[in-house]
Amino acid sequence: MTPLDGALWLISRGLPVFPADHPATARCTGIGRGHDPTECADRGKHPCVPFSRTYTSDEREAFRWFDGRHRNVAVAVGAARGPSGERLVVVDSDRPGALEAAAADLGEQHAPTMRVTTAKGHHDYYWAPADADLGNGLGALRGHLDGDVRAGRAYVIGPGSVHATGVLYRVAEDRPIAAAPGWLVAALQAAPRSTDRSGVTTVTAPPGRRLLALVRFVLESRQGERNARLYWAACRAFESLDDVGERSAAAAALTDAATAVGLPEGESRKTIDSAYRKAAR
Repeated sequence: MTPLDGALWLISRGLPVFPADHPATARCTGIGRGHDPTECADRGKHPCVPFSRTYTSDEREAFRWFDGRHRNVAVAVGAARGPSGERLVVVDSDRPGALEAAAADLGEQHAPTMRVTTAKGHHDYYWAPADADLGNGLGALRGHLDGDVRAGRAYVIGPGSVHATGVLYRVAEDRPIAAAPGWLVAALQAAPRSTDRSGVTTVTAPPGRRLLALVRFVLESRQGERNARLYWAACRAFESLDDVGERSAAAAALTDAATAVGLPEGESRKTIDSAYRKAAR
């Protein structure tokens, strides 16, 4: 399957697509505020267009974008609508079986749906209720799911695309997109909980004045600068906090802010962990 094949396959299932960077080009073809294509080391994932407003479900446009060109295909998650106005949510597992394991942890059953194999795990596509308030946060799945969730203003790389490692994204389960099970929607909407480094589970605490300013700094991020602003804010937070519980609360508050502006939770946690290690040094 080529990116064009993948684009046509996705369009046939009612999903809007757009072009993303392909690792076969000499340098990254992605765009975005603060993104330097000449120094990009995360190849094959950056959008080539402003994806929140430039996408298509037209096969002719897909041919113009993908036929004979090195472009990966991506799905504009926030623009997708189901038969009755449902919104798309994609569970991005970082290892095979991660979603099934998370369901079992919560005493629930995994609901099979359209599935795409990625370089590390799977993308499981679901239709969530139109009024479900979902974003990129894991909610109550935090600590259970080894991966992330994409909903709202987000995108995922589709089948036929090539990962930076050379792995091909491919269709693993060619079936209609299923309705998201109630337990999954409820878990994603639940208030997130966090576990500090001592192993004690705590609920995210209201931030103090300094932390509130750092959270606001992250919330004001634009695409292309979100990760850098999150790292800076986390470094400043950890430099001023010595208590383990306070650092845990700060990490949880900053994670929630980062997911609110569209960063995947797993990526946010990695950035915050990097800031924590720097502060510890």
